[in-house]
This record gives sequence, structure tokens and C-alpha cells, in this order.
Amino acid sequence: MLAQWKNLPARKTDLSAPAPRSPDGHPDLSGIWEPDANRYLRDIAVDLKPGDVPFQPWAKALYEQRTDGSHSKEDPDANCLPQGVPKIDAAPAPWKIVQTPGFMVIVYEAFNLWRQVFMDGRELDKDANPTWMGYSVGHWDGDTLVIESSGFNDRTWIDGGHPHTEALRMTERLRRPDFGHLELVRTLVDPGAFEGAWTVPLKFELDADTEDLEYVCNENERDRQHLVGKESDEKSVPVDPGILKKYVGTYEFTDPTSHQVFKLIFTLDKDHLVFGGMGSSVPLVSASNTDFTGGGATFKFVANDAGAVTYALFQTVEGDFKAIRK
Repeated sequence: MLAQWKNLPARKTDLSAPAPRSPDGHPDLSGIWEPDANRYLRDIAVDLKPGDVPFQPWAKALYEQRTDGSHSKEDPDANCLPQGVPKIDAAPAPWKIVQTPGFMVIVYEAFNLWRQVFMDGRELDKDANPTWMGYSVGHWDGDTLVIESSGFNDRTWIDGGHPHTEALRMTERLRRPDFGHLELVRTLVDPGAFEGAWTVPLKFELDADTEDLEYVCNENERDRQHLVGKESDEKSVPVDPGILKKYVGTYEFTDPTSHQVFKLIFTLDKDHLVFGGMGSSVPLVSASNTDFTGGGATFKFVANDAGAVTYALFQTVEGDFKAIRK
């Protein structure tokens, strides 16, 4: 961040300027990149219709079990374990590309993780020792960098709960259309967990004049002791449907770090609220007439003197965010 360094002048950045190129003529993908939305963080299949989700029955059932309560003690994130690829790319934290002719290094602020992409012509080891981040090789197809990855262990989650096996294979196509934007199209194949393959498009924006910060989870981890299991095990306080109806709507807040705008969408399903947006759809448990839990957070609805709900206080372990009703 600029605040970390002295005598570093701010620069004017034209995000629509032509993409820079390396001495070898290929586009230079180097830079700090921030996802323009994290809709795939909770559910990588959020864009698909329910009948089109390619997960095999066992993987779908495990996802539903894991998302019955986002306070799962099994979540690698809750245990300060690597989030892995592809989930980490959708996390609301920047990552940095360092590109050379023979290899590329991708450094993630979240959990201080990194990947190497070798571009020296080597082939992927067909029997590599499984790791959290896998093994990657890349080659250029015109102005698009094609990355092939394998060798993943099966301990990471693809998103907020979907599993995969060690048979997971990924193809990523990275393209920098201009100076300030990066496009990533990722195709996933895992015969152990998916029926066929599907493709997920992601877009990122350059974070100019900034740097990744150190992120250490174990040093100050205080979440897991409070994770008690499934939220469905918690007792819900009955709330009149008329009160719940007042909370239905769309709310927005801006993350003070990334400056991203996030939408919180609340709908009514019979006698309970459902939290949507941010790549998830989670039934909420009512703790009172105004307080609800779900999706790893607590929501408190606040009304003005006239009784109209004006905002929801989005309370997480990272802090409280005021989401204004739209």
C-alpha cells in the first residue's frame, strides 16, 4: 500500500491504455490484480441452473451438508489451511503476477500463498505428489497465456463447500485486453466429482500503486473456537412473517479495503429469511425480531423513527459493515 512507503509519488494510471508487452513481444501480465466481483467465492456454479450443475450426486450432497451451516469446523479457511485454486482467485484479496520469459509466479495476499507456472516447455508430471496449489505449465496462444494445472490434493474446497478429487485438472486462459484489466477463463475437469466439464469466466482490475500485504492466519486465529457446527442445529426464535417481509430487499455496502461494492439480497421463503448475493443463498436463523445469522455472518436490521428499515448491519469477524437499503 502507498501508506507503507515514504517518498513514493502517486502516478496517474490510464486503465484503458494498451497492455504492456515484454521484450519477447508477449503481453506482460505482471501487476496486482483484484477480482471485480467475488460471486464465485461461495458457489462456483452460481451462474448455472439447478439442473445443469455438473456435480456428481455424492459431491452435491456433500456441498449441501457443508453449506447447511457456514460455521463448519471442516472448512480449510477456518483451520488456517490454504484455500487453494480456484477458490483463492475469487477471494476479496489481491494477488500479484510476476512474469519472466521462462516462468511466472503468482503471489496471493490471502494466506501468503504462491504458484509457479513454468513456461520453458516442460510437461506436467502425470504422477506428481499432490499439493495444495498443484503444478502448472503454460504456453502462449497468440496473446493469450494458456495454463494447464494438475497434481492437486483433495483437501481444498472449490468454493464454499463443493469438493473435488485428486483427479482435478484445470485449464486457464489469461488475457490482458488493456492496461487495467485481466480476463481469466477457467475450465474444470474432474471425473471423480463432476459430470463432464464446465467453464467459469473471471475478470480482474489492476490495483495500481499498491502492493500485497502480509497475511498470517494462525497468528491471530480466533474463529474456530466459536464454530459450533450446523446452523440448522441452532434454535430459531419465531418471528412474525409480517416483520420478516419488511426486511426483504437489496442492500449495498462498500468494502473499505478493496473499495468493491457488494450487494446483500434478502428474500422470504415461507417463515424464514434467505440471504443471497455474494455468490451464496443461505437460509437465516432468527435470533430475535431484528437479528439473524447465516452465511458466516450476523445481520441486524435497523429501522428509522418512522419504522422503515433503512440499513442492515453486516457483522463478520473482519468487522461490521453498514449495508444501505436500495
